[in-house]
Amino acid sequence: MQLYRQQIAALIPHAGSMCLLDTVLDWDEGSIRCISRRHLAKDNPLRWASGLGGICGLEFAAQAMAIHGRLAAPAGAAPSAGYLASVREMLCHERRLDHCGGELLVCADRLAGDERQALYRFAVSCGVGELLSGRAAVLLHAAVP
Repeated sequence: MQLYRQQIAALIPHAGSMCLLDTVLDWDEGSIRCISRRHLAKDNPLRWASGLGGICGLEFAAQAMAIHGRLAAPAGAAPSAGYLASVREMLCHERRLDHCGGELLVCADRLAGDERQALYRFAVSCGVGELLSGRAAVLLHAAVP
């Protein structure tokens, strides 16, 4: 089941232009694949005058992890705030994301976790080239009102 920008924004605390993903292509218990064209948006809040740095791909991946956490949660479970606790083995292959004129494919695979924490492998790519990849530990903190 695909989800679109308005549905995505309803699942995560990122509002307006800070919601960086346009479509959830598919997801299951262990993974999610999303698309974004927000790296090209002039109103992207992560953009500097010189463009959008490659390291900003981490935020795209973090939002995919947040959406996955909400979608894979047990039915009726209260939303919980998630915080990136650590990022490991991150490789950034491009200095700028806005040099990619096509869609970004943002993927996250849940490697392990429980109700308090999750470990994900993530990748952001454009066309056939990987732009950014790594692993992230997410702490699932207190319930959100």
